Amino acid sequence: MTEIAKPDWRTQVKRLNPNEMPSWLSTILIVVLAFLVGGILIFAIGASPLAAYAALLDAAFGDVNGFAETMVKACPLIFAGLGITVAFRAKFWNIGAEGQIYAGGIATALVGISISDLPALIFIPVALLAGALGGAIIGFIPGVLKAKLKVNEVITTLMLNYIIIQLTAYLVHSPMRDVSSGITISPQLDRAAWLPIIVPQTRFHLGILLAVGAAFIVSWLLYQTILGYQLRAVGERARTARFLGIPVERTIIWTMIISGALAGLAGTAEVSGVQHRLVESFSPGYGYLAIAVALLANLEPFGVVFSSILFAALLNGADAMQRAAAVPVPVIYVIEGLVILFVAIRVQVRRAH
Repeated sequence: MTEIAKPDWRTQVKRLNPNEMPSWLSTILIVVLAFLVGGILIFAIGASPLAAYAALLDAAFGDVNGFAETMVKACPLIFAGLGITVAFRAKFWNIGAEGQIYAGGIATALVGISISDLPALIFIPVALLAGALGGAIIGFIPGVLKAKLKVNEVITTLMLNYIIIQLTAYLVHSPMRDVSSGITISPQLDRAAWLPIIVPQTRFHLGILLAVGAAFIVSWLLYQTILGYQLRAVGERARTARFLGIPVERTIIWTMIISGALAGLAGTAEVSGVQHRLVESFSPGYGYLAIAVALLANLEPFGVVFSSILFAALLNGADAMQRAAAVPVPVIYVIEGLVILFVAIRVQVRRAH
Protein backbone atom coordinates (compact mmCIF):
# COMPACT_ATOMS: atom_id res chain seq x y z
CA MET A 1 0.00 0.00 0.00
CA THR A 2 1.48 3.28 -1.08
CA GLU A 3 1.91 5.76 1.72
CA ILE A 4 0.63 9.22 0.99
CA ALA A 5 3.49 11.68 1.45
CA LYS A 6 2.86 14.50 3.88
CA PRO A 7 3.37 17.93 2.38
CA ASP A 8 6.66 19.51 3.37
CA TRP A 9 6.34 22.51 5.72
CA ARG A 10 8.41 24.63 3.32
CA THR A 11 5.73 24.12 0.68
CA GLN A 12 3.08 25.36 3.09
CA VAL A 13 5.11 28.45 3.97
CA LYS A 14 5.66 29.22 0.30
CA ARG A 15 1.92 29.34 -0.21
CA LEU A 16 1.85 32.13 2.36
CA ASN A 17 4.70 33.99 0.72
CA PRO A 18 3.95 37.72 1.20
CA ASN A 19 5.73 38.49 -2.07
CA GLU A 20 2.67 37.01 -3.78
CA MET A 21 0.33 39.18 -1.69
CA PRO A 22 -0.48 42.68 -2.98
CA SER A 23 1.42 45.25 -0.94
CA TRP A 24 -1.74 47.18 -0.12
CA LEU A 25 -3.36 44.03 1.28
CA SER A 26 -0.40 43.22 3.52
CA THR A 27 -0.44 46.83 4.75
CA ILE A 28 -4.12 46.60 5.64
CA LEU A 29 -3.48 43.33 7.48
CA ILE A 30 -0.65 44.96 9.46
CA VAL A 31 -2.87 47.85 10.53
CA VAL A 32 -5.75 45.55 11.46
CA LEU A 33 -3.46 43.31 13.50
CA ALA A 34 -1.96 46.29 15.31
CA PHE A 35 -5.40 47.59 16.24
CA LEU A 36 -6.57 44.12 17.31
CA VAL A 37 -3.60 43.67 19.64
CA GLY A 38 -4.07 47.24 20.84
CA GLY A 39 -7.72 46.46 21.52
CA ILE A 40 -6.72 43.48 23.65
CA LEU A 41 -4.40 45.74 25.63
CA ILE A 42 -7.16 48.32 26.11
CA PHE A 43 -9.54 45.60 27.28
CA ALA A 44 -6.88 44.28 29.68
CA ILE A 45 -6.64 47.65 31.45
CA GLY A 46 -10.39 47.70 31.96
CA ALA A 47 -11.51 50.02 29.15
CA SER A 48 -13.72 49.45 26.14
CA PRO A 49 -11.80 49.07 22.86
CA LEU A 50 -14.87 50.04 20.84
CA ALA A 51 -15.41 53.22 22.85
CA ALA A 52 -11.71 54.07 22.65
CA TYR A 53 -11.46 53.62 18.90
CA ALA A 54 -14.76 55.43 18.34
CA ALA A 55 -13.40 58.42 20.29
CA LEU A 56 -10.17 58.30 18.30
CA LEU A 57 -11.99 58.27 14.95
CA ASP A 58 -14.35 61.03 16.05
CA ALA A 59 -11.48 63.27 17.14
CA ALA A 60 -9.48 62.60 13.99
CA PHE A 61 -12.23 62.71 11.36
CA GLY A 62 -15.51 63.55 13.14
CA ASP A 63 -15.73 67.18 12.05
CA VAL A 64 -13.98 69.68 9.83
CA ASN A 65 -11.65 70.93 12.54
CA GLY A 66 -10.68 67.40 13.59
CA PHE A 67 -9.96 66.39 10.01
CA ALA A 68 -7.95 69.59 9.49
CA GLU A 69 -5.82 68.92 12.57
CA THR A 70 -5.17 65.37 11.39
CA MET A 71 -4.02 66.67 8.03
CA VAL A 72 -1.85 69.33 9.69
CA LYS A 73 0.01 66.51 11.45
CA ALA A 74 0.04 64.36 8.32
CA CYS A 75 1.66 67.10 6.21
CA PRO A 76 5.23 66.88 7.58
CA LEU A 77 4.93 63.09 7.73
CA ILE A 78 4.07 63.00 4.02
CA PHE A 79 7.02 65.20 3.03
CA ALA A 80 9.49 63.36 5.28
CA GLY A 81 8.03 59.95 4.39
CA LEU A 82 8.53 60.68 0.71
CA GLY A 83 12.13 61.67 1.44
CA ILE A 84 12.71 58.40 3.29
CA THR A 85 11.07 56.51 0.41
CA VAL A 86 13.45 58.00 -2.14
CA ALA A 87 16.51 57.21 -0.01
CA PHE A 88 15.44 53.69 0.95
CA ARG A 89 14.63 52.84 -2.68
CA ALA A 90 18.35 53.34 -3.36
CA LYS A 91 19.21 51.29 -0.24
CA PHE A 92 20.55 54.44 1.41
CA TRP A 93 19.48 54.14 5.04
CA ASN A 94 18.65 57.76 5.77
CA ILE A 95 17.96 58.03 9.50
CA GLY A 96 18.48 61.79 9.35
CA ALA A 97 15.07 63.08 8.26
CA GLU A 98 14.59 64.69 11.68
CA GLY A 99 17.71 66.80 11.28
CA GLN A 100 16.78 67.60 7.69
CA ILE A 101 13.35 68.79 8.91
CA TYR A 102 15.04 71.11 11.40
CA ALA A 103 17.45 72.36 8.74
CA GLY A 104 14.52 73.21 6.48
CA GLY A 105 12.79 74.99 9.35
CA ILE A 106 15.91 77.03 10.15
CA ALA A 107 16.36 78.07 6.52
CA THR A 108 12.69 79.01 6.19
CA ALA A 109 12.81 81.06 9.41
CA LEU A 110 15.96 82.90 8.32
CA VAL A 111 14.35 83.88 5.03
CA GLY A 112 10.98 84.74 6.59
CA ILE A 113 12.50 86.94 9.29
CA SER A 114 15.26 88.69 7.33
CA ILE A 115 13.30 89.52 4.17
CA SER A 116 10.28 91.80 4.01
CA ASP A 117 8.23 93.77 1.49
CA LEU A 118 7.78 90.83 -0.84
CA PRO A 119 4.34 89.81 -2.11
CA ALA A 120 3.11 86.42 -0.91
CA LEU A 121 3.09 85.13 -4.48
CA ILE A 122 6.88 85.45 -4.50
CA PHE A 123 7.65 85.08 -0.79
CA ILE A 124 6.00 81.66 -0.35
CA PRO A 125 7.96 79.98 -3.19
CA VAL A 126 11.15 81.57 -1.80
CA ALA A 127 10.38 80.16 1.67
CA LEU A 128 9.68 76.73 0.20
CA LEU A 129 12.87 76.85 -1.83
CA ALA A 130 14.85 77.85 1.27
CA GLY A 131 13.44 74.93 3.26
CA ALA A 132 14.16 72.46 0.47
CA LEU A 133 17.69 73.83 0.12
CA GLY A 134 18.33 73.59 3.87
CA GLY A 135 17.27 69.95 3.96
CA ALA A 136 19.13 69.18 0.72
CA ILE A 137 22.42 70.48 2.16
CA ILE A 138 22.10 68.27 5.23
CA GLY A 139 21.22 65.34 2.97
CA PHE A 140 24.13 66.08 0.65
CA ILE A 141 26.75 65.69 3.40
CA PRO A 142 26.14 62.01 4.27
CA GLY A 143 25.49 61.31 0.59
CA VAL A 144 28.97 62.50 -0.36
CA LEU A 145 30.57 60.73 2.61
CA LYS A 146 28.88 57.47 1.57
CA ALA A 147 29.62 57.81 -2.15
CA LYS A 148 33.21 59.01 -1.92
CA LEU A 149 34.53 57.64 1.38
CA LYS A 150 32.16 54.70 2.04
CA VAL A 151 31.23 56.14 5.45
CA ASN A 152 28.25 54.36 7.02
CA GLU A 153 25.18 56.49 6.37
CA VAL A 154 23.31 55.35 9.48
CA ILE A 155 26.00 56.90 11.68
CA THR A 156 26.39 60.14 9.72
CA THR A 157 22.67 60.84 9.29
CA LEU A 158 21.95 60.04 12.93
CA MET A 159 24.78 62.26 14.20
CA LEU A 160 23.67 65.13 11.98
CA ASN A 161 20.26 64.96 13.65
CA TYR A 162 21.78 65.90 16.99
CA ILE A 163 23.93 68.64 15.47
CA ILE A 164 21.03 70.37 13.67
CA ILE A 165 18.58 69.97 16.58
CA GLN A 166 21.12 71.52 18.97
CA LEU A 167 21.84 74.27 16.44
CA THR A 168 18.13 75.08 16.46
CA ALA A 169 18.18 75.31 20.26
CA TYR A 170 21.21 77.62 20.12
CA LEU A 171 19.58 79.92 17.56
CA VAL A 172 16.35 80.43 19.50
CA HIS A 173 18.26 80.93 22.77
CA SER A 174 20.64 83.53 21.40
CA PRO A 175 21.04 85.07 17.93
CA MET A 176 17.47 84.56 16.70
CA ARG A 177 15.66 84.94 20.01
CA ASP A 178 12.67 87.27 20.21
CA VAL A 179 13.66 89.12 23.39
CA SER A 180 10.28 90.85 23.59
CA SER A 181 8.46 87.51 24.01
CA GLY A 182 10.23 86.47 27.20
CA ILE A 183 10.53 82.87 25.94
CA THR A 184 12.95 81.04 23.67
CA ILE A 185 11.37 81.54 20.26
CA SER A 186 12.31 83.55 17.20
CA PRO A 187 10.39 86.59 15.95
CA GLN A 188 7.44 85.88 13.69
CA LEU A 189 8.01 85.37 10.01
CA ASP A 190 6.79 88.10 7.70
CA ARG A 191 3.09 87.40 7.14
CA ALA A 192 3.64 87.17 3.39
CA ALA A 193 5.78 84.06 4.07
CA TRP A 194 2.99 82.24 5.93
CA LEU A 195 1.41 79.36 4.06
CA PRO A 196 -2.18 80.45 3.48
CA ILE A 197 -5.10 78.75 5.22
CA ILE A 198 -7.22 76.77 2.76
CA VAL A 199 -10.15 75.87 5.04
CA PRO A 200 -11.39 78.88 7.05
CA GLN A 201 -11.50 78.66 10.85
CA THR A 202 -9.01 75.76 10.82
CA ARG A 203 -5.24 75.31 10.45
CA PHE A 204 -5.59 73.46 7.12
CA HIS A 205 -2.87 75.24 5.14
CA LEU A 206 -1.50 75.15 1.61
CA GLY A 207 1.41 72.91 2.60
CA ILE A 208 -0.97 69.96 2.95
CA LEU A 209 -1.96 70.19 -0.70
CA LEU A 210 1.68 70.65 -1.68
CA ALA A 211 2.60 67.49 0.25
CA VAL A 212 -0.02 65.45 -1.62
CA GLY A 213 1.21 66.97 -4.88
CA ALA A 214 4.75 65.95 -3.94
CA ALA A 215 3.60 62.31 -3.87
CA PHE A 216 2.66 62.60 -7.56
CA ILE A 217 6.03 64.18 -8.35
CA VAL A 218 7.99 61.51 -6.47
CA SER A 219 5.99 58.75 -8.18
CA TRP A 220 6.78 60.31 -11.54
CA LEU A 221 10.45 60.65 -10.54
CA LEU A 222 10.75 57.01 -9.47
CA TYR A 223 8.93 55.40 -12.38
CA GLN A 224 9.13 57.80 -15.32
CA THR A 225 12.62 59.31 -15.23
CA ILE A 226 16.15 58.08 -15.88
CA LEU A 227 17.25 59.13 -12.39
CA GLY A 228 14.41 57.13 -10.88
CA TYR A 229 15.44 54.07 -12.84
CA GLN A 230 19.04 54.56 -11.78
CA LEU A 231 18.32 54.90 -8.07
CA ARG A 232 16.02 51.86 -8.12
CA ALA A 233 18.72 49.90 -9.96
CA VAL A 234 21.32 50.94 -7.39
CA GLY A 235 18.95 49.85 -4.66
CA GLU A 236 18.33 46.46 -6.23
CA ARG A 237 21.97 45.62 -6.89
CA ALA A 238 24.66 48.29 -6.94
CA ARG A 239 27.30 46.03 -8.53
CA THR A 240 25.02 45.16 -11.45
CA ALA A 241 24.04 48.81 -11.83
CA ARG A 242 27.72 49.75 -12.07
CA PHE A 243 28.26 47.03 -14.68
CA LEU A 244 25.40 48.51 -16.73
CA GLY A 245 27.14 51.89 -16.74
CA ILE A 246 25.02 53.60 -14.09
CA PRO A 247 27.05 56.21 -12.14
CA VAL A 248 26.44 54.74 -8.69
CA GLU A 249 28.22 57.41 -6.63
CA ARG A 250 26.53 60.30 -8.42
CA THR A 251 23.16 58.57 -8.10
CA ILE A 252 23.63 58.17 -4.35
CA ILE A 253 24.47 61.86 -3.97
CA TRP A 254 21.44 62.99 -5.99
CA THR A 255 19.24 60.58 -4.09
CA MET A 256 20.21 62.18 -0.79
CA ILE A 257 19.85 65.70 -2.13
CA ILE A 258 16.27 64.91 -3.15
CA SER A 259 15.56 63.00 0.07
CA GLY A 260 16.89 65.84 2.21
CA ALA A 261 14.99 68.46 0.20
CA LEU A 262 11.69 66.66 0.74
CA ALA A 263 12.34 66.39 4.49
CA GLY A 264 13.34 70.06 4.51
CA LEU A 265 9.94 70.93 3.05
CA ALA A 266 8.41 69.25 6.11
CA GLY A 267 10.29 71.81 8.19
CA THR A 268 8.94 74.61 6.01
CA ALA A 269 5.40 73.29 6.44
CA GLU A 270 5.75 73.42 10.24
CA VAL A 271 7.52 76.77 10.50
CA SER A 272 5.67 78.62 7.74
CA GLY A 273 2.32 76.83 7.98
CA VAL A 274 1.83 76.17 11.70
CA GLN A 275 4.29 77.91 14.06
CA HIS A 276 5.01 81.01 11.95
CA ARG A 277 8.32 81.30 13.79
CA LEU A 278 11.26 79.08 14.75
CA VAL A 279 10.55 77.09 17.91
CA GLU A 280 13.10 74.93 19.71
CA SER A 281 11.19 71.62 19.40
CA PHE A 282 8.84 72.29 16.51
CA SER A 283 9.11 68.67 15.33
CA PRO A 284 7.94 66.07 17.87
CA GLY A 285 9.90 63.33 16.12
CA TYR A 286 8.26 63.53 12.70
CA GLY A 287 11.52 62.51 11.03
CA TYR A 288 11.77 59.29 12.98
CA LEU A 289 8.09 58.46 12.59
CA ALA A 290 8.45 59.04 8.84
CA ILE A 291 10.61 55.90 8.66
CA ALA A 292 7.66 53.84 9.89
CA VAL A 293 5.38 55.75 7.50
CA ALA A 294 7.54 54.88 4.49
CA LEU A 295 7.99 51.24 5.46
CA LEU A 296 4.27 50.75 6.13
CA ALA A 297 3.61 52.21 2.68
CA ASN A 298 6.03 49.63 1.22
CA LEU A 299 8.09 52.55 -0.15
CA GLU A 300 5.27 53.59 -2.52
CA PRO A 301 4.70 57.38 -2.79
CA PHE A 302 0.91 57.26 -2.76
CA GLY A 303 0.98 54.75 0.06
CA VAL A 304 2.99 57.29 2.06
CA VAL A 305 0.02 59.68 1.94
CA PHE A 306 -2.37 57.14 3.45
CA SER A 307 0.05 55.81 6.06
CA SER A 308 0.86 59.40 7.08
CA ILE A 309 -2.84 60.09 7.63
CA LEU A 310 -3.09 56.92 9.73
CA PHE A 311 -0.23 57.91 12.04
CA ALA A 312 -1.49 61.50 12.17
CA ALA A 313 -4.95 60.26 13.19
CA LEU A 314 -3.36 58.28 16.02
CA LEU A 315 -1.49 61.37 17.20
CA ASN A 316 -4.55 63.59 16.90
CA GLY A 317 -6.97 61.17 18.56
CA ALA A 318 -4.80 60.11 21.50
CA ASP A 319 -6.02 62.77 23.92
CA ALA A 320 -9.65 62.27 22.95
CA MET A 321 -9.30 58.54 23.54
CA GLN A 322 -7.95 59.23 27.01
CA ARG A 323 -10.78 61.63 27.87
CA ALA A 324 -13.63 59.54 26.45
CA ALA A 325 -12.54 56.01 27.34
CA ALA A 326 -9.93 56.50 30.11
CA VAL A 327 -7.25 54.95 27.90
CA PRO A 328 -3.73 56.30 28.63
CA VAL A 329 -2.05 58.14 25.77
CA PRO A 330 0.95 55.72 25.78
CA VAL A 331 -1.40 53.04 24.38
CA ILE A 332 -1.25 54.96 21.10
CA TYR A 333 2.53 54.63 21.14
CA VAL A 334 2.11 50.90 21.71
CA ILE A 335 -0.12 50.66 18.62
CA GLU A 336 2.43 52.64 16.61
CA GLY A 337 5.13 50.29 17.87
CA LEU A 338 3.07 47.27 16.87
CA VAL A 339 2.70 48.64 13.36
CA ILE A 340 6.47 49.09 13.15
CA LEU A 341 7.04 45.59 14.55
CA PHE A 342 4.70 43.96 12.03
CA VAL A 343 6.29 45.94 9.20
CA ALA A 344 9.72 44.68 10.29
CA ILE A 345 8.39 41.11 10.31
CA ARG A 346 7.02 41.60 6.78
CA VAL A 347 10.43 42.84 5.59
CA GLN A 348 12.25 39.89 7.15
CA VAL A 349 9.80 37.32 5.74
CA ARG A 350 10.17 38.79 2.28
CA ARG A 351 13.95 38.67 2.54
CA ALA A 352 13.72 35.00 3.56
CA HIS A 353 11.86 34.26 0.32
